[in-house]
Amino acid sequence: MKRRNLAAVALAIAALPFVASAQSFPSKPVRLIVPYAAGGLPDSVARIVAQKLTERMGQTVVVDNKPGGNGVVAFQNLMAGANDNHSFIVSDGSMLSITPLINKAATYAEGKELQAVSLMARSPLFLVAHPKTGVKTLREFVDKVRANPGAYTYGSSGIGSTHHLSMEALKAELKLDVRHIPYRGSGQSVPALLGGQVDFLFSALPSMIGFVKNNQVTLIGSNDGKRSPQAPDVPAIAELVPGYDFSVAIGALARAGTSAEAIKRLSDDIAWAVRQPDVLEKFTAAGIEASGLGPEGYRREIERENQAMAKAGKQADLKAE
Repeated sequence: MKRRNLAAVALAIAALPFVASAQSFPSKPVRLIVPYAAGGLPDSVARIVAQKLTERMGQTVVVDNKPGGNGVVAFQNLMAGANDNHSFIVSDGSMLSITPLINKAATYAEGKELQAVSLMARSPLFLVAHPKTGVKTLREFVDKVRANPGAYTYGSSGIGSTHHLSMEALKAELKLDVRHIPYRGSGQSVPALLGGQVDFLFSALPSMIGFVKNNQVTLIGSNDGKRSPQAPDVPAIAELVPGYDFSVAIGALARAGTSAEAIKRLSDDIAWAVRQPDVLEKFTAAGIEASGLGPEGYRREIERENQAMAKAGKQADLKAE
């Protein structure tokens, strides 16, 4: 009897650290650091998901905007002080794939200073044509540009943006000559397209859908690896260029050394949150597609995007400053 009792006590004691650990996250509010000002795509995803995570976790999940350096300031903020296992970054992939190409201060990388937690969502950009071009399909775009090298222009939201590199990669793959006109954000580039100052543009669907319905512009392709369920009649550029995929991926990243328990819990809860009907409804309205891939899946996506962007950056002759 004594031996059985001692064994039972030993088992109970052995279980105590696991119970305490399981209850240690979250033990206080969780902070999601967004590297951009409020209102952008990563910020929208973070805020929609944070509201649901608060319900799920029983702790407040706050969004903390730290713009600057396309991710550098957010990274520095995450790394400041001791690791409390309750602070994470929510960003698009450009922080990891593009920023190191153009900013020497971006010395971080996933798998070193940062750890993948969850691929929360994706949002494709659409190649849009102004009516004056007469282009209504992706094939017509290729044929007209090839027949008139240097005659057409495209706008972007800035040098090194996903909008810019999506076109540069397409130009390189199909041997196209389209002149780049960079703007300071979509707030400038979209009006430039509507006004006919540029002929083509990559843009998020919500920024364009009203103009598409009014026949002011035409959607001719998406930069995702597959057709978007939000515009199933618009072909993916990957149908013409196999392997082409530059859609915007938004994910959560942890500081290196964050506990495996915290990463798993947050990853699992994000996967649950992005599947909830009210979250899906908000995502759809914003042109966002839910994902919920865990750390390994997100890590593979980061590696794929880094390689694609590095190649496109070289083609665009980007240099770190």
